[in-house]
Amino acid sequence: MNACVSCSSDKIKDTVDPALQFKRRIFQTGFFLLFIFAPVFDLFRFDLNLGNFIFFHQNWTLGLEELMTGKGNAVDAALNIIIRAFLPLLALVSLFGWTAWKYGRLYCGWLCPHFSVVEMVNGLMRKASGKFSLWDKKTSLRRVDGSCIKINKSYWWLVFIAVTGFAFLWAVVLLTYLLPPHDIYYNLLHFSLTRNQLLFIGTATFLLSIEFMFARHLFCRFACAVGVFQSLVWMANKRAMVVSFNRKNAVQCQGCYVACENECPMRLKPRSIKRHMFNCTECGKCLNACQQVQFKKELPSLLTWQDGQSAFQESNR
Repeated sequence: MNACVSCSSDKIKDTVDPALQFKRRIFQTGFFLLFIFAPVFDLFRFDLNLGNFIFFHQNWTLGLEELMTGKGNAVDAALNIIIRAFLPLLALVSLFGWTAWKYGRLYCGWLCPHFSVVEMVNGLMRKASGKFSLWDKKTSLRRVDGSCIKINKSYWWLVFIAVTGFAFLWAVVLLTYLLPPHDIYYNLLHFSLTRNQLLFIGTATFLLSIEFMFARHLFCRFACAVGVFQSLVWMANKRAMVVSFNRKNAVQCQGCYVACENECPMRLKPRSIKRHMFNCTECGKCLNACQQVQFKKELPSLLTWQDGQSAFQESNR
C-alpha cells in the first residue's frame, strides 16, 4: 500500500457542477426505493402462485385462458401473445438499446441498485484498508480534495454490516417479486417463514454476501447480462458519448496521483482508449476528480464527455 506522503492540507475547491453527482444520487436513491417497493405496491412482480405478472395492480397474462378452455381460437391467441408479450418486450428492449447506443451504461451508473451497493461498499472499504477493492494491488491514499485518507480498521465492521445487510435486503426483496410481499414480510416479522422461504433467503443472502464482498466489480464487468448488453451496443456506436482524454496536454498529468483511476468505482483507467473502457458506467466521477486536480493548477480538465464526431475520433484511437 502506498504511503501518503507530502499531502497538501489545503483542500481543493469543488469546481465541478455539484448538481451532477447530486442528481445521480437522487436517481440512484429513487430507483433503489422503487426496486424495494415495486412488489409491495404491486407495481411490478411475477406471482408464482398466480403464474403471471402483476403490472400496476393488474394481472398481466398472455390472454390464452379462452384457448385453454376451448372457447377461443388460435388467431386470437396469437394476437394476444403479440400485443401482450412481443410488442411490450420489443418497446422495452428498443428504448433500453437506444439509451445504451447513445450513452453507454447509463443505467448502471445512474439507476442500477446493484451499482449503488458497489459504490457504498467501495467507500467503506477504502476507509478500512485504503483500497476500493480487496483485489486492488495498489492505490493512492489521497482523496480528490488533496487530503489524506486515515485508515481505520474498525471500518471493517461497517463493511461486514453493509455487505450482509444489503445481501439480506436483496434476498428478501427478490423473494417478494415471486411471492405475495404481505406474506413474506408478515412471516419475517413474526419469525414464521416457511422452510422454502427461509431456504431461499438464507441461500441468497450467503451468495450475495460473497458477491458484494469479493466479486462486486467482476460481476458488474463480466457477469451482468444487462451491463454487458449495454457495453456491446455502446461499443458498436463510435459516436456515442465517451470519456475523452486530452492527450495533447497529457504533460499536465505530472504531479497527479492518478486521481481519475482512484475515483473510478469500476476500477478502470479513464485515460485509456474506448476499447479499454468497455465497462464505463458514465458516472462522471473521473471527470470530477480530474477537474478538481487541474483546477489547483488553474488549468482545464483533461477528461471530458464527448459525443458525435469528437467521440468518433476518440473511438478510432
